Amino acid sequence: MSKVEEKLAELGLTLPEPPAKGGLYAPAKLFGDKLVYISGCGTKINGDEKDGKLGIDVTTEEGYELAKKSMLNVLAVLKREVGDLDNVKSCVKVTCFVSSAPDFYEQPQVANGGTQLLKDIFGEDGVPSRSAVGMAVLPGNLAVETEALFELK
Repeated sequence: MSKVEEKLAELGLTLPEPPAKGGLYAPAKLFGDKLVYISGCGTKINGDEKDGKLGIDVTTEEGYELAKKSMLNVLAVLKREVGDLDNVKSCVKVTCFVSSAPDFYEQPQVANGGTQLLKDIFGEDGVPSRSAVGMAVLPGNLAVETEALFELK
């Protein structure tokens, strides 16, 4: 087990199976020899995640947890691509898309669920640059979707 997965286990978390593709795209794309882009991943892990809009169907606290699950899916795709999460030097950039009611303004607090997970497992170097973006809708009525760019060792 990698050190990163040991840290996940200490947090009571395990990596899920990478999510199935939802269209015609590459789930991960290695470019150069040091960067890996992970396409947007939703929150579905065991089918029990809450769907809908933040501020209507989903609370900020629930959104935080969904962003964490979305990041677990990102990490599962990353592991499939690079073989071992210990090969990751840092997370460079994260974009967290949040399906939001027109008067919902707490997208950053939702996105913190995913970036806090990165900090917890990769340390301070795991804290990426980030955008938290409110969206009218997301595919499949997802509440949160996350994409990321990682630097390899």
